[in-house]
Amino acid sequence: MKFYRPTNAYMNTVISKDGTSIAFDKTGEGPALVLVDGAFCYRTYGVTPNLVPLLSDHFTVYAYDRRGRGDSGDTKPYDVLKEIEDLNSIIDATKETPFICGFSSGASLVMQAIADGSLAKRIALFEPPFVAKGKNDGPSGEEAIAELEKLISCGERTNAVKYFMTKVMGMPSIFVWLFKTFAGKMFKNNERVAHTLAYDITILETYKEPKVPGSKITVPALVISGDKSPVKLIDAAKRTAQSIPDAELLLLKGQNHNVSMKALAPVLINFFK
Repeated sequence: MKFYRPTNAYMNTVISKDGTSIAFDKTGEGPALVLVDGAFCYRTYGVTPNLVPLLSDHFTVYAYDRRGRGDSGDTKPYDVLKEIEDLNSIIDATKETPFICGFSSGASLVMQAIADGSLAKRIALFEPPFVAKGKNDGPSGEEAIAELEKLISCGERTNAVKYFMTKVMGMPSIFVWLFKTFAGKMFKNNERVAHTLAYDITILETYKEPKVPGSKITVPALVISGDKSPVKLIDAAKRTAQSIPDAELLLLKGQNHNVSMKALAPVLINFFK
């Protein structure tokens, strides 16, 4: 898979409330649209580089590195409130009330931010992973955070990525081996941000059910899931849409958690415009 960073994008920075430098690209023309990545991804790797070129004819797109990733700082200790403050600093940089689109754990972060008072005209949420865990569904959030922090403290970034993919995401070990073997550069990118995986789980642990932040969201929302995604993610999207007073649910035909940007972009353009 190739990732394309728009040639007209340029890096800028804002300073979050706790003094952390947050890097972002500003691309395109039109009303402001802020993109919030999920686990592993940042503004030059993952979802954002492929999506921005498809949106920049319609919006001024703000793609930023969440703390600890890419060119952003990572002031300790970690707290979800700091991530909300980071997002607020990007919102302030738009100098307007923007549209916001979040992906996976980034969608959960967007929900918490809006419930906490962050400004947005409309929000789009792609597969926020509010997945209820059963007895045999892997480690609890607290256990996963502790294990990831232990692995990172020992310098075991490769094992941290493998742990997250298999034990947290539920990916078969053979798929992780294939990914590492045949997509080594992408796997290395994942290793670079392995220390932030505990942050994503912490976000989900703050509100384990969507109804807590969802009931406080008063802006229109579009909750999106792929119709080929695991049943638990589709169910999480349905529950998220039900939790927000002014929300609609869309199941993208033929898509899963690794969504095609060419399939997603027209949906976002239609909803936001």
